[in-house]
This record gives sequence, C-alpha cells and structure tokens, in this order.
Amino acid sequence: MAVRPFLEHTPVLGERVFIDPSAVVLGDVHLGDDSSVWPLVVIRGDMHRIRIGQRSSVQDGSVLHITHAGPYNPDGYPLTIGDDVTIGHKALLHGCTVGNRVLIGMGAIVMDGAVIEDEVVLGAGSLVPPGKTLVSGYLYVGSPVKQARPLSDKEREYFRYTAANYVKLKDQHLQQGYRA
Repeated sequence: MAVRPFLEHTPVLGERVFIDPSAVVLGDVHLGDDSSVWPLVVIRGDMHRIRIGQRSSVQDGSVLHITHAGPYNPDGYPLTIGDDVTIGHKALLHGCTVGNRVLIGMGAIVMDGAVIEDEVVLGAGSLVPPGKTLVSGYLYVGSPVKQARPLSDKEREYFRYTAANYVKLKDQHLQQGYRA
C-alpha cells in the first residue's frame, strides 16, 4: 500500500497527484496538486509534518523525512518543499526547507534545519550541512556545499520547464490507470 496512515495522520493528496505503487507515503504528509512521487521513494511523516507544494516531483529512490521534537530540539524540524521543485534521483532531504523553483541534483543530501531559498540549483552529490542557508539565484556544489556562481536566465527558465515536463509525464502514468 503506497499511501498509508500513521497514528492519527493520513496523507492528504491534492488534485491529479501521481504516486508510484512502489513508493511509500505515510503519516502527516500533504502533496500539492500535480505533484509526483516516483518508484521506490519514501516520504515518512511519522514524527513531524511534511508539506510538498504544487507541480513538484520526487524522483526514484529519494528519501524524505523529518527531525522529531525532543529534548535536544524542542520544536523539531518539519520538511517543507515549495512549488515547481524537482528532486533528483536518490536525494535525501531531512527536516529542511526548500523554496519554490528549485532543482536538487541526484544524490544530494540536505540536512536538518537547512534552508534552500527560491530559484536555486543544488548540484548532484552535494551535501548541505545542518542549518546552512542557500540564497536565491545561485548554483551550489560540493560536500560541504559552496556557492559556485549566479544562475543564468536560461537556467532560471528551466525550473518551470522541468516541473511542467514532470506534470506531463505523471499525467501519462495516470492515464495508464496508476493511482495512489
């Protein structure tokens, strides 16, 4: 079962959401309209909330989780992802905040309390340490991540293109009869 409740929380799905049958989405999770969750993804809102905006895609093998509230972190860290975000294959996002129109490269890791502002490209394999903020308008690469250069206008246009491309692809999957 791809979508399942945990304790008193059941995932809330927006309109036209696609979740691959091999994915797991559980607990306090909200997925925005036209978002997609691809094969072998785990989105686990079992100890805090996860919010994913509209037209965002979480690609194969990614893991999305939170930081629970406890004696070492009284408020915990939810996971918040904005609109038009493309999360590349095998990315790990843990208790962080991701703005709108962001591309997270394959295999990237974003740690607790990190903030990625709007219109950022995070390079494949990069590591964003706990509490780090990536400011809008730049490419970031490395482990730990460093600001590489400003984004070009063409790169900024790509955010909406890739989001729309994944909306089109998930619509094709929905037409094939795959439902969460």
